[in-house]
Amino acid sequence: MGFFIDAMQKGGPFMWPILGCAIFGAAISAERIYYIFFRADINGTAFFAQIQKLIMANNIDRAIKLCTAEPNRALARVLKAGLSRANRTEPEIQAAVDESVLEVYPTLSKRMPYLSMIANVATLTGLLGTIQGLIAAFEAVAHASAETKQTLLASGISVAMFTTLAGLVVAIPILVVSSVIQSRITKIQDDVDQYGTKTVNLLTARRRGTLDKEGGAEASA
Repeated sequence: MGFFIDAMQKGGPFMWPILGCAIFGAAISAERIYYIFFRADINGTAFFAQIQKLIMANNIDRAIKLCTAEPNRALARVLKAGLSRANRTEPEIQAAVDESVLEVYPTLSKRMPYLSMIANVATLTGLLGTIQGLIAAFEAVAHASAETKQTLLASGISVAMFTTLAGLVVAIPILVVSSVIQSRITKIQDDVDQYGTKTVNLLTARRRGTLDKEGGAEASA
């Protein structure tokens, strides 16, 4: 705590924007981690296996209720849209799934661009603070006596580096967290694409009466 206060004092006014970046970055990261990992994500393989069994048993209502029980899960929302059109034509089922995907995907990537922006702002603010500090240090040296120039220059450079250090300390964790979150978002989107397509195929085969016992669609003659 003492080091933090000392750094804030020595770093000058540019430390406050960097601190603001740290606060906003932490808040957005925490919110995205909670939503993506604990609300939007689901075990896609296990969930689809349940949906597949219900479709095979022609229990569409139960499948819809299963999806309704998981209102925040991205995959459940998309599959529910298709299941709700189970007795329609294939283009109508596909259109419902596509429409739901267009609604779900933005909720996954919401506020994610801010994380990279905040990391960049923190880094650049740190560099700006260092440049300003170096300018001030050289100006002070220019008006100092020969005996004190070296001491003043070393002291000024040391203080100026605090902002670069602070900017990097804020930016690096934010970039790491952003990468981890984005990786999970990609995984969720892949599940939605894969199992959404499989659900459309199953519902289409069901409507045509060509579902086989393995849960796939028999080839039409």
